[in-house]
Amino acid sequence: MADTQFETVNPLTEETVQTYTYISDDEAADIVRKSHEAHLEWRLRSLEDRAKVINAIAGELRNTKEELAELMTREVGKLLRDAKGEVELCAAICEYTAENGPKVLADQERQVPKGKGVVTHSPMGVIYGIQPWNFPAYQAIRYSIASLMAGNGVLLKHAEPCTGSGLLLRVIYEKAGLPQGLFGVLVIDHDQSDKIIENDLVRGVTLTGSDKAGKIVGQKAASVVKKTVLELGSNDAYLVLDDADLDVAVDTCVKGRLYNNGQTCVNAKRFIVTKKNYDAFVERYAEKFGAIRMGDPREGETQLGPMVTKRQRDQLHQQVEQSVEKGARVLVGGEIPDRKGWFYPATVLVDVAPGQPAYDDELFGPVASIIRAEDDEDAMRIANSSRYGLGGGIFSKNTERARELAGKYFDTGMVFINTFNVATPDMPFGGVKGSGYGREHGEEGLKEFVNIKAITIA
Repeated sequence: MADTQFETVNPLTEETVQTYTYISDDEAADIVRKSHEAHLEWRLRSLEDRAKVINAIAGELRNTKEELAELMTREVGKLLRDAKGEVELCAAICEYTAENGPKVLADQERQVPKGKGVVTHSPMGVIYGIQPWNFPAYQAIRYSIASLMAGNGVLLKHAEPCTGSGLLLRVIYEKAGLPQGLFGVLVIDHDQSDKIIENDLVRGVTLTGSDKAGKIVGQKAASVVKKTVLELGSNDAYLVLDDADLDVAVDTCVKGRLYNNGQTCVNAKRFIVTKKNYDAFVERYAEKFGAIRMGDPREGETQLGPMVTKRQRDQLHQQVEQSVEKGARVLVGGEIPDRKGWFYPATVLVDVAPGQPAYDDELFGPVASIIRAEDDEDAMRIANSSRYGLGGGIFSKNTERARELAGKYFDTGMVFINTFNVATPDMPFGGVKGSGYGREHGEEGLKEFVNIKAITIA
């Protein structure tokens, strides 16, 4: 390793939060071993017993909500109220899992020729999660709680900016009664991460990140024949159809673009508006974006906090500039403000067309790309022309037709009709195409990392 230490930095003040030292390869291997050994006992505990511990984690998350939320805001700059909401979502995931896990993962009996069949959902072993910085608690909770419910051990390599949040989650889990070592946090670099994937005790790998990172991790895991779940971001399209309620569409699309400072894989990012509504939508959307208040994420009146790092902010600005060079126009924002903190203003781009980053790529920050469509059919064509397919939305007063469009034509893993949401515990979360594969949440997520074992009795 070239560097043995790294710092977490407050995006608002640009001051160091904490300095960490990467652990050695031997220490990392020891954490893997301890997780495996704890799993060998944890897997023998009943589903109901595991559920009690997971329910207790929900309580401990709420007990620690203020501390965890404030830490997330210091580490990644998210609005404090959003950070508190994130902790509540995490607690709800635990409660959903505790209530439904024992039923979903219970043995199933089936009649087979000349005997009886039994299908069990057995734990696989140690599951390794590589997670991003934008939701320091939620990203770790959503895969780890399902895997723990299934009887697996869990490892977390969190993104460097939110290292402290990852380590605090381990404390919370164990304080709630999770066996020590079952949930291991690895403070390691990318080269060390490859060795974790190769470790014989690791049985599955899940990553949330860029499509570039997903290809690397997916190939590495495939080379050692290990199952993966990949959630790789998107440039989610929200369709404003001819019969849309413009009040609902504009308000929802503003919220959907700026949630979590615009740094969410399932943010609304491309707004595809039919020519009937285009001019009115653009005018009203730009007016609302122009009034967005940037500021201290701890203050209640702030609507937009800083981006996580200077590098992320500068990359977003470069994408905006490249889009403008290729024909896009900036209606609102588009300039780095002269102030402390890694801020980027709420920005509206129009005349967005193929070949521009604003059309083709994921803009991970508070930049809205508004695209004109001829009609409803053209809007769906434009939405599906993306290489991504995580989420999307439809605005229409005819909800039955919108449901049919969502089910039959929208090539994504999730669709929101006349609303925007990030995730709910009981609905599967995941995408298709360049946005990855596999599902988290719901019954589907509970069964991603289990050995579905067939037992036949004569």
